[in-house]
Amino acid sequence: MTESKAPSNAHLLLSHPSAVLLAAQLIGVLLYPFVPASGAGRAVLEVFGALVLALAIWSVRHTAGRGQVLVSIALGIAASGMSIADAIHPSWGLALSSALLHALFYLWAAANLMVYMLADHYVTVDELFAVGATFTLVAWAFAYVYTALQLLQPGCFTAAVDPVAQRTWVELLFLSFTNLTSTGLSDIVPVTDHARSVVMIEQLAGVGYVALFVSRLVGLTLSRKIGGTAQPQAEPTPTPIEHPGSAT
Repeated sequence: MTESKAPSNAHLLLSHPSAVLLAAQLIGVLLYPFVPASGAGRAVLEVFGALVLALAIWSVRHTAGRGQVLVSIALGIAASGMSIADAIHPSWGLALSSALLHALFYLWAAANLMVYMLADHYVTVDELFAVGATFTLVAWAFAYVYTALQLLQPGCFTAAVDPVAQRTWVELLFLSFTNLTSTGLSDIVPVTDHARSVVMIEQLAGVGYVALFVSRLVGLTLSRKIGGTAQPQAEPTPTPIEHPGSAT
């Protein structure tokens, strides 16, 4: 009789790609403030961004079709290539192209994860991690949309600290998270009509995501628990009918 072996750590990571992607995104949130946005720090950010792009492609490879995976790879390579080119020879056009391609890639990856969560009527552990991973992907996408908008309309965002300066990547990512979670704008405020329009779209996306996806997974989890614990009721024993005149 052979003994069953516990799954290795590597196997657990491979079977939960959404968890790896979510962890990488959250680590990035914590590391960004320590990395300067110029020089060697810019190179580190680009390498980390490329890693996150690769993880996003890996997380959707099982549920997405071959064509969808190829689109993800093409967008990821193009976005990373534009970022590297802009880091070597900074220019307005390369920065705008990089921001737009990153936004498209993260929205595409988020859409594929949403399809993954809607693919069946059972909630797996990886789907629970996919809830958080999809949320972070959307937050990253809108942060890049804000970056592109700031390049097209300098000064469209202001803040309590140095209000006339261009907002940094961390500030725009913070703005994206606060809007998507509906916690408020804090000290960063859109001051042009176009910026306010994009902010409103993200606020609607955050509310809709919670309503459509989070509530669905919670409902499926509860219904599965209720269905698994409920005991079938025994049918009542029929009472014999006595006819008049029958022997006692």
